[in-house]
Amino acid sequence: MSEPERTIDEVNLAAISKGTGRTALEAGLMGRIVDKAGYFFAAQIVLAAAALLIEVFMRYFLNAPTIWAHETTVFLCSTAFIFGGLYCTCKNSHIRVVILYDLFPPGMRRIADIWISLVSAVSAGFFAYAAWYMVKRSVWMPSGEIRFETTGSAWSPPTPALIKILIFLVMILLIIQFLILAFNYARGRSQ
Repeated sequence: MSEPERTIDEVNLAAISKGTGRTALEAGLMGRIVDKAGYFFAAQIVLAAAALLIEVFMRYFLNAPTIWAHETTVFLCSTAFIFGGLYCTCKNSHIRVVILYDLFPPGMRRIADIWISLVSAVSAGFFAYAAWYMVKRSVWMPSGEIRFETTGSAWSPPTPALIKILIFLVMILLIIQFLILAFNYARGRSQ
C-alpha cells in the first residue's frame, strides 16, 4: 500500500516543522507502526488528565488525597514525551534549522538528508549507550538480583526504572528509524 504523492505545499509545510499529518514515506513500515502506536501514548495524556481530575476531586471535595495521582501523571506524561521524539522522526515533523538546507538544490538536499540521518543515528547510538548504563543501575542490584528502582514515596512505584527502560528502547528504535531514513533517502525514495 503506497501513499499518495505529496504536493510542494505539503513538503514546504513539513519543512517548517508543522508537518503534514502523515507518516513520512521515507519512514517505511516502522514509521507506520510507530504512527499507530502514537495513539496509545496520546491516550496516556488523557489518562494523566483524568488522574489529576480524580486527585482534585478526592483532595478538595472528599478531603481524601490519593498517594498515586501525581506519580502516575508524571509517568504517563513522561512516557508520552519520550515516545514523541520517535513519533516526530517518523512523521518528519521534528524541528530543523533550514537556513542552508533551503538554499540547496534537490540533489544536495538528498545528500544532506542522508548525512543528517546518519549523524542522528550515531547520536541516538551514544544516547542508547548512556541509557543502557541508566537501565543497568535502575534494574539490577550490584549482586545481579533484579530489583527495579522506585520513587521512594509512600506509594513507591517502579516508574523511574520503567522510564529509563523506555528511554533505552526508544533510542534503539531511533537508531533503526534513522538508518531506514538514510537508506530510503539514498535509494531516492523521498517525498
